[in-house]
Amino acid sequence: MPESKIKEKSWNQELEKEAYDKWKADNLYKFDKSSKKPVYSIDTPPPYVNTPVHIGQATTYCLMDMFARYKRMKGCNILFPLGLDRNGLPIEMAAEKKFNIKLTNTPREQYIEACRKVLEESSAASTDTFLQLGISFNSWELGNEIGDVYHTDSDAYRTLTQETFIDMWNKGLIYEDERINNYCPGCQTTLADAEVDYAEKASTFNDIIFTVKETGEKLTIGTTRPELVCTCGMVIFNPEDERYKHLEGKHAITPLFNKEVPIKSHPIAQIEKGTGLAMMCSAGDLSDIRFFREMGLTPTIAINRDGTMNEHAGFLKGLYVKDARKKIIEELKEKGLLVKQQQITHKTPICERSKHEIEFIAMKEYYVKQLDFKDKMRELANKVNFYAPESRKIMLDWIDAVSIDWPITRRRFYATEVPLWYCRKCHEAIVPPKGKYYKPWKEKAPVSKCPKCSSTEFVGDERVFDPWFDSSISPLYILKYSMDENFFEKNSPCSLRPQGKEIIRTWLYYTLLKCYLLTGKCIFNDAWINYHIVDEKGKKMSKSTGNVVDPQEVLKKFGAEPFRLWAAVEGNLERDDFRCSFERIEGAGKTIVKLWNVAKFISMFESASKPAKLNPLDEWILSELDRLVAVSNESYGNYNFHEPAIQLKHFIWETFASHYMELVKNRAYNQEGKCSKEEQDSALWTLHHCLETLLKLLAPIMPMLTYKLSMDLFGKDVHFEEFPVAGNHKAPFATEELLAFDSAVWKAKKDKALSLKAEVKKAVVPEVLKVIEKDLCSTHGLKQVEYGKEFGVEL
Repeated sequence: MPESKIKEKSWNQELEKEAYDKWKADNLYKFDKSSKKPVYSIDTPPPYVNTPVHIGQATTYCLMDMFARYKRMKGCNILFPLGLDRNGLPIEMAAEKKFNIKLTNTPREQYIEACRKVLEESSAASTDTFLQLGISFNSWELGNEIGDVYHTDSDAYRTLTQETFIDMWNKGLIYEDERINNYCPGCQTTLADAEVDYAEKASTFNDIIFTVKETGEKLTIGTTRPELVCTCGMVIFNPEDERYKHLEGKHAITPLFNKEVPIKSHPIAQIEKGTGLAMMCSAGDLSDIRFFREMGLTPTIAINRDGTMNEHAGFLKGLYVKDARKKIIEELKEKGLLVKQQQITHKTPICERSKHEIEFIAMKEYYVKQLDFKDKMRELANKVNFYAPESRKIMLDWIDAVSIDWPITRRRFYATEVPLWYCRKCHEAIVPPKGKYYKPWKEKAPVSKCPKCSSTEFVGDERVFDPWFDSSISPLYILKYSMDENFFEKNSPCSLRPQGKEIIRTWLYYTLLKCYLLTGKCIFNDAWINYHIVDEKGKKMSKSTGNVVDPQEVLKKFGAEPFRLWAAVEGNLERDDFRCSFERIEGAGKTIVKLWNVAKFISMFESASKPAKLNPLDEWILSELDRLVAVSNESYGNYNFHEPAIQLKHFIWETFASHYMELVKNRAYNQEGKCSKEEQDSALWTLHHCLETLLKLLAPIMPMLTYKLSMDLFGKDVHFEEFPVAGNHKAPFATEELLAFDSAVWKAKKDKALSLKAEVKKAVVPEVLKVIEKDLCSTHGLKQVEYGKEFGVEL
């Protein structure tokens, strides 16, 4: 009995480690700038370094790696860098928690140092997890060369962010304005609309009494925000509401604050809501803000940046919003101005990160013009190839919803600084030249005197950029915009942006917008949008529910390859989610065992030269393989690894192992010399060719397993082999007929508790299978064969 070339009994995690350690040590996937191959670039979503890789990231990066590996085998020079996000609120929140500090009472230098300490103490867990998952990043080392690992807080990255600001400033795309903005009291920063979520929250609807100035009539008005009575600018009723038409043009006196405000009809008032009357506050919610703009009213802002009430709130000054609400309700009750209260739930805007309720505060911020480019953004959204196409609607809906320009500045510390200084005398903005990373809050201005008034005193801007203003340069950074213009011009647009659907309205939208404003081009060819990872029952994973699947636990229990195969099989973008469980991942591992055993069996035989004429059975299996190659090429090219993975699994288990290998093994062994050398060579060549092709088809999905088997059996690194191209083998019979006949014979023997090697006295075989009679007889022990349309077995 010949011996297998594969010495290990089974596949295991140690073999995975041998593979990825070698790839890292040899820097095997380093980007080759001198290559003449077309560049295929992937703008990877940088994960935060201070949090472990979660199951969604692990899944997404495995799929991204499949795209990269496939394109590499298709002859592309792959640009696939690892970026690590080290900017913004998550880092600051971690520092505040660890060192018990607050942004409002900690010197800036000390606060930034605390953030740096958090980053220094953050382990390389993210990088290690990606390595163990078999991800073929260009490099695992931090640097400034093409394809190197990059940090979003590095001087090089922040320099580029500032340079894009300077370019947009010089193009007249940025302006400063004092406007009412979304404001998170928890994060203590302004937010763009895209950073606002909504939640149903319990609240109290308070009916309070206003007085008509001209008549003394008492008006009952319902509100959930009584603390904002001090900012009321108008009382309105619906023009169709007969109850209040007599009030048109009169004035209302607000309770407690005795402020006189006009009463007018307006269609925004809902007849059926409450009493039909509404008080319009300066900044109670988004509809209030839009109303004040529409009516030309001057807003009164009563809430400070720290979430406390200011001098406009009178006796409520100094109280936090919720405390102020309680206090004013007590006062209204005491003065007999509270009619009734009703418990309700209503849609409340909240910060997507901290989950604090949003307030609306007037602050000076810088804005990027986006309203002028909504039509262009729709054009870009339609130009990008979305996978799946249904995701495009999320982008188009968001573009339609954009109602204000993009506020890009924040009042935080650990982020990229706004590179501006101002003349103390005339307030002229001083824009520095590009080429270095600026910190205006601690550095001198880049000029000695003001170009407008010749003053020599300047003050640096203390604000930082919105994290999305930073994140939206990622394709520019990896393609070396402003750093290597020849490389950028030659290799833009970026080939692929892979990301989650929940950040289409932020990361993808802002990247398309900003890169268009800078380059005049669409920065991406393709956008691959992954969906949520849920548990076995389709429920969202959460620690409180106890249904979280931890990638590190997966790697310890099963290794990376079962997880990667699960990701490919599960990754159907036509569904809304990926269902994940230990059971599903373990199930994928069974296919690895099967493939390993198939490879061990085939490796027992030396390959042979391809004979001039192949056996009809071999022609059949090769035609099945051709179909798989064609499906894989078409689907992989469209980022669909789901369909090929399912078909490859079925091929390995059923078509190849259960049927072809059973039928061909006697010819491969040829122990009794009943086959000619040509017949045996046909079997041996076909077995090896099928295995080698299968390894190539599976290489993007299971890179470590296929690398090991390919090196051991064929002496080749499968990942630098050319991806297979479908041949033109013609099957001499239909697959269904062969599989049905085999199954009927095995079932007949099983029903009589006979060995599968038991002889069959007589069999009626479909006429089309006559060409493989010899293989059928040797496999099934057929002693007498007849041919007909209906098959049968006599034992």
